[in-house]
Amino acid sequence: GARVGDAILLSKGIAIEGASILAREFGARLRTRGVAAETLERARALVRRPGISVLPDARAAVAASPVHAMHDPTEGGLATGLWELARAARVGLRLDRDAVPVLDECRALCGALGLDPLGLIASGALLLTCPPAGVDRILAAWASQQIGGTVIGEVVPAADGCRLHWRGGEGPLPRFARDEVARLFDEGRTAPGA
Repeated sequence: GARVGDAILLSKGIAIEGASILAREFGARLRTRGVAAETLERARALVRRPGISVLPDARAAVAASPVHAMHDPTEGGLATGLWELARAARVGLRLDRDAVPVLDECRALCGALGLDPLGLIASGALLLTCPPAGVDRILAAWASQQIGGTVIGEVVPAADGCRLHWRGGEGPLPRFARDEVARLFDEGRTAPGA
């Protein structure tokens, strides 16, 4: 499992599957809220490119460096994946919110719908922890396969909890009772004219 001192890496970005679902299922609402047709088209295509398989990301990483923990954040998004990673290893996490790679399409769709990208189903991104010495080797291995990668934080003692830091502030890592996409579907069923 993840160890105190590990770097936390994320491949590609968020939220590949979530943005694709939003564009497919809520396209009309997004258009009325000013999201461009091309943005919706690109978002729909994310499940094909870069796609939702994390196998190449995982294979390249473990071939390049020791890896202590791996997780593919799916339902509940990156935030839930991070909570699960911390719970499994009984550690805390310090995340740099500004470093989290949110795909442009995801940012646009979440902004229009009032959703948090951190809580959106994130299949297609791989979350891993490794010793600091392995970071550059893993990022280089991913880059050689045209897979983006970013250091988004570090593993800290459990007593420090799971915290988000950003320019000018910090707070607890949010918890999502359920996926932001599911919440939107539920609101659509209960709100007339949604």
